[in-house]
Amino acid sequence: MALALALTLYVASLQQVFVEEQNIVSPDVSLGPVVLYFFGVVAVIAIILFFIPLRWLRWAFRLLFALMYAWGAFVISALSLPVAAAYVIAAICGLAWLFWARVWLHDLLLLVALAAAGSVFGFLFSPWTFMIFMLVIAVYDVVAVRFGFMVWMADKLSETVALPAFVFPRKLRDWLMGLGGVRVGELKEQEVEAREYSVLGGGDIGFPLMLTVAVFFVGGLGDAILVGVFALAGLMGAFLIQALWFKGKPVPALPPIAGLSLVGFLIVTYA
Repeated sequence: MALALALTLYVASLQQVFVEEQNIVSPDVSLGPVVLYFFGVVAVIAIILFFIPLRWLRWAFRLLFALMYAWGAFVISALSLPVAAAYVIAAICGLAWLFWARVWLHDLLLLVALAAAGSVFGFLFSPWTFMIFMLVIAVYDVVAVRFGFMVWMADKLSETVALPAFVFPRKLRDWLMGLGGVRVGELKEQEVEAREYSVLGGGDIGFPLMLTVAVFFVGGLGDAILVGVFALAGLMGAFLIQALWFKGKPVPALPPIAGLSLVGFLIVTYA
C-alpha cells in the first residue's frame, strides 16, 4: 500500500498539471449511480462464474486482465513519456502477463493498474462522496466474507488465472511461481502454518488510493498523505485482527481501512 500510495500521488501530481492546462473540471460523480454500478458489476460477474463453465471463461478473463494491466501501464507511462513509447510499454506489460504470469509480475502490474485507476477515477469524485462509498462497500465486504461469497468468487477467478488480488508467497523462490498455482479456496482449508502464500484483495488497496486522490485534488498533497497514512494503519489493523482474533481465517480488510481513513479524512477536513 505504501508503494501504491507513493506511485498514485506522483501520477496524480502529473495529472494535476495536465488537468490545469486543459481546464478540466471534476464532474463530481454522485453516489447513487456508482453504488448501483458496483453492485451490478459484482452481480454480473457472480452470475457468469456460477452458470458458465470455467473452461469457457479462462481466456476471456485472462484477456480482460491483460488489457487492464496494459491500460494501467499506458496511463502511468504516458504522463511522462512519448505516447508511442507508452503504447509499446503497455503492449509489453499486457502480453508478458498474458503468456508469462508469474507472481512477482502479477503483483507489480496490479499495483501499477491500481495506481492508474486511483489517479484517474479518484479525480471524478468529491472526497465526501467517495468516503461514503467506501463505507458502503466496507459493509458489503463484511457480509460477503461472512457468508463465503468473497472467497468463492476469488477462488473461481483464481482458477481462470485472473485473480484481482495480491499474492504474497512465504518463500522467496515462490515469487517466481506461475499464477496458475494459486488457489484461493485451498487457503481456507489449510492451517495457517501450512500455507505457502497469502492473498490481499485488490480493492483493499484500490479504494484507499481513489480516496487519497480525491482528497489530493481538493486539499493538496499533505492532506492526501495523511489520509493515506491512516488507510495504511487500517490495513495493518486488519492483519492484527486476522492474526489475533480470527487465527488466520478470511477477514474483511476494508472495514478497518475505511474506518481509519474516515478518521484521517475528518482530521484534514475539520482540524
